Amino acid sequence: MGQGRILRRAAFALPLLGLPARAQSPVTVFAAASLADALRLLGAEWAARGHPAPRVSLAASSTLARQIEQGAGADLFLSADEAWMDHLQQRNLILAETRRSPIGNALALVTPVDQARQVALARGTDLLALLGPRGRLAVGDPAHVPAGRYARAALEWMGQWAALAPRLARAENVRAALLLVERGEAPFGIVYATDAAASARVAVAGLFPPGSHPPVTYPFALTRRAAGNATARAFLDFLAGADAAPIWRRLGFSLTE
Repeated sequence: MGQGRILRRAAFALPLLGLPARAQSPVTVFAAASLADALRLLGAEWAARGHPAPRVSLAASSTLARQIEQGAGADLFLSADEAWMDHLQQRNLILAETRRSPIGNALALVTPVDQARQVALARGTDLLALLGPRGRLAVGDPAHVPAGRYARAALEWMGQWAALAPRLARAENVRAALLLVERGEAPFGIVYATDAAASARVAVAGLFPPGSHPPVTYPFALTRRAAGNATARAFLDFLAGADAAPIWRRLGFSLTE
């Protein structure tokens, strides 16, 4: 990290030194649904350091980006893909100089835990046959949900997209797709590896090879409304910094910075 970047971060942190929590305003965070467990732990750690607990709104990145575009009061946006952060940056709705992508994830094929099996995920793997005559594949809606977009790319790589598109159970976000598998309403689903690890009711049938889809990265950035908000900047630095790294790793995220 260059000296200039260190000095900029230190300058943003200075106004918080000695400032009691009651004098700070809680940071409003709009975050991808797959970050739910991490933000619960990281928010508690942030509060334990004397700050107000962040207010967190969880949904598909697409839903949150559109809400920000419509004027929703978010200070910080944590997206599950670069495309929806690009969407806001192109509209000058984030502070581009604060954008960073500190964590990554993997894509997993999951089954209900009582139907656990191993599937070799390679070009030509016949997932349609594994679904059976009536089974559906649970995914975040590929039309707009990042996990669904990654899933589509992986299925195209496998040569399965055309056959499986009519058999998708399209969910509003990745956690909703996971729930369909947990309930046994879908025999298979495609979710992030961290979502699978967080559930005792699903088993990982296989991980998609990294080259089968674009890298799963999570860009973080302050919104335009948070310009001058020292608390929001400090929380972003905390989430992307060394203090949060052990929690990200424990939950199965990779560190990309």
